[in-house]
Amino acid sequence: MGINGETGILGILGYPVRYSLSPVMHNAALQHLGQNLLYVAFPVATADLAAAIAGFGVAESLVGLNVTIPHKEQILPYLSAVDERANQVGAVNTIRRQGRGWVGTNTDVAGFLAPLAGRVPPPNVTVLGCGGAARAVVVGCREWGCGQIRVIGRNPQKLAAFQRAFPGVRTRDWAELPQILPETNLLVNTTPVGMGAPGQTPLTPGEVDLLPRGATVYDLIYKPRPTPLLRLAAARGLGTLDGLSMLLHQGAIALEYWLGVPAPVDVMYHALTEQLAGKDAV
Repeated sequence: MGINGETGILGILGYPVRYSLSPVMHNAALQHLGQNLLYVAFPVATADLAAAIAGFGVAESLVGLNVTIPHKEQILPYLSAVDERANQVGAVNTIRRQGRGWVGTNTDVAGFLAPLAGRVPPPNVTVLGCGGAARAVVVGCREWGCGQIRVIGRNPQKLAAFQRAFPGVRTRDWAELPQILPETNLLVNTTPVGMGAPGQTPLTPGEVDLLPRGATVYDLIYKPRPTPLLRLAAARGLGTLDGLSMLLHQGAIALEYWLGVPAPVDVMYHALTEQLAGKDAV
C-alpha cells in the first residue's frame, strides 16, 4: 500500500535509535497485513522528551510508539494511564494514542521470557544495568521462578531507586562483580554497551572467565550478531542468547496492542534475519 494523506504513523522513540531493527520488522508486518501505516524512528534526546510528547499528542496521524533507551522510565509522567504490567515493572516500552494523550504498557517481560521457555529457572541471576530493561528482566525472572537476583550498576542513586522498587532484589556496585560472577548461572546484559560497536563489551575477557561452567549469557543487544559479549562467552563454551527473540516477541505483542489483530510473527522474523544477514541493507 502506498503512502497517502491518510497514512498513519507508528515508530520507535529513543536516543540513539539508528541501530534499531524495529522499523524493518514492523514495516514488513504492516505491509503483510495491508495496513495503511508506516513505522519510523524518532531520535529524541532526554532534554527534548517533554516537547516531543506534547508535539506527538497533536499530530493526529501518530498512532503509537515503542519506547526504548533512555526513556522507558522517564516517559511515565507524560502518560495519561498505564496498565497493570507497566505499573508492575515501573517502566513502559509501548504507548498508544488515547485522544490527545497516551496510554502505556510493557511488552518487554514477555519478550525476555520467550527464548527461555522450557528451561529450568537458574538459582542465581546477575543483571547488568539498572534501567527500564533491567526492571522488566527482574519481573520476568521472578515469574520464571529464579532464585537469587542481583542487579549491578554504577549509579548509586539509580541502584537505590531500584532497591526500593524491588525490595527482594540485591543491588550491587559494578566493582563487586569479581565476587558475584563465579556464583552466576544466568548473566543478563541490559546495558547498551556493545550496541553497534564491535569493539565494546560490558565485561572484560577476564570477567567473563570468572563465570562458572554451564552458565548462560543473555545479551539483550541483537546487533552486531553475535555481540562482543556473546563472542567472549562462546569462546569459553558458555551458553549464549541474544536479544533478537526478545525484540521479535515484544514487537509482536506491541503490534497487537496498537492494531488489535494477530501479528505475523513469521514475517517479522524473516525480515529481521534477512536484514542481519546483510540482505536489503540500507
